[in-house]
Amino acid sequence: MTESTLPRVMLITGGSRGIGAATALKAAADGWDVCVNYTANTQAAEEVVAQCRAAGVSAMAIRADVAVESDVIEMFDESEAELGPLTCLVNNAGILHPMSRVEDMSVERLREVLDVNVLGAFICAREAVRRMSTNNGGTGGSIVNVSSAASYLGSPNEFIDYAATKGAVDTLTIGLAKEVATESIRVNGVRPGLIDTEIHASSGVPDRVDRLAPNVPMQRGGTADEVADLILYLASDASSYVTGSLVNISGGR
Repeated sequence: MTESTLPRVMLITGGSRGIGAATALKAAADGWDVCVNYTANTQAAEEVVAQCRAAGVSAMAIRADVAVESDVIEMFDESEAELGPLTCLVNNAGILHPMSRVEDMSVERLREVLDVNVLGAFICAREAVRRMSTNNGGTGGSIVNVSSAASYLGSPNEFIDYAATKGAVDTLTIGLAKEVATESIRVNGVRPGLIDTEIHASSGVPDRVDRLAPNVPMQRGGTADEVADLILYLASDASSYVTGSLVNISGGR
């Protein structure tokens, strides 16, 4: 069975806001059934789901902490029971703490960032492979990991811990793509740069995009919709020969 004949079901972690929400809405407009994962804001997640359903597709919201194994397993099981077999995972959930130098970072902060951004990405990818791999009776699919330009810029004096977790996501992308290439699963990553989303405000610097835009060759921040378009391309048949790729979407930065 080719990928194009499969039902299209997309699970998006961190799907209630920002890049995740934009991806959910664009996926629904393109005919994907969508599972929106979130951890806290039920209202925001349900609003995204309502907009997806308005596009004529099936959609649901599931509250789960991606750093908790039992939450993730239950989420994948609930999604499959409601929407059918998964054909795309968008590994988007991530957290960012206020700007800090490494010398001032607590172990508690580091553990939380690593648990969500790295452990969470691994657990979700594992569960997706267990269900999609042809070795396990699945019919294939794709995984799109949302990394960051921080993985190659380093984010000194700001978020080196976050940048390091995204470096781990890059390595996960490359290694897993090779591991499952013969099992009808493609794995790719996107590396957004300065994107105008709520994550900057939550980290205490709501003006960060405007402040740093002059350092971007294109002289502006990007939008969540622009990143979502790239994610949808990597999830689609249009990228059928693309795997193990890390695609920068950073305005040249």
